[in-house]
Amino acid sequence: MAKLKVICNYLEKHLKLAETPDYPTALNGLQLQNGGDVKRIVAAVDACLPVVRQAVEQGADLLLVHHGMFWQGAQKIEGSQYEKLKLAIENDLAIYSAHIPLDVHPVVGNNVLFAKALGLKNLKPFFAWKGIQLGLRSSTQIPREVLMERVGKAVGGGAVHLCPGGPEKIRQVGVITGGAGSEIYAAAAEGIDTFITGEGPHWSYTAAEELGVNVIYAGHYATETFGVKALAKHLAAKYKADWDFVDHPTGL
Repeated sequence: MAKLKVICNYLEKHLKLAETPDYPTALNGLQLQNGGDVKRIVAAVDACLPVVRQAVEQGADLLLVHHGMFWQGAQKIEGSQYEKLKLAIENDLAIYSAHIPLDVHPVVGNNVLFAKALGLKNLKPFFAWKGIQLGLRSSTQIPREVLMERVGKAVGGGAVHLCPGGPEKIRQVGVITGGAGSEIYAAAAEGIDTFITGEGPHWSYTAAEELGVNVIYAGHYATETFGVKALAKHLAAKYKADWDFVDHPTGL
């Protein structure tokens, strides 16, 4: 049996929470404590009510998520918010969130695991953001249709959308999981000819066409399942706990 405090102390250092910038509503780290013991870890992308319900049903002591409970900012504790907190507290479920620190981690991060699932080699950091490098890039030579097949396979056959604004023979790939499509101008400025992300605003498609860049939208949710799974597996092995993944896709 592991202690929640021990796990949290380890994650603080392992994920470099204090050193990694993020959005104010991320509130990385322990968001809800439990009585102190952890036998079973459940990973998920979002700390939403359906996920909390499934975590409780699975007997979890710790819910490890990418998007925490406070993405919408300060909210009144009523309705679904009250139900979620009440359910977690009554069932002694701790909730821990790691957003950008999990995206950029070199071993269990969303970016590196997604890029490796695509068969990309010689990965190098790119895209400066608040003092860190937010994404990964790779020099390659691969037909666009082959890369599209790899992306589809990596996200489990989910919907993958292509903006074919760039070359059919790809040479410079940039990967930032999640919702980075709005950064198409910055990616193009760094010489990326194919930008792979989760989702983007409508205008990112037409901007990519004008910039001569391919954009592959592989799904915000789908591209961010990698990190929480890897981190939960890592913690379970380290602290001799059970673990599982709650799949609650948004389709976005």
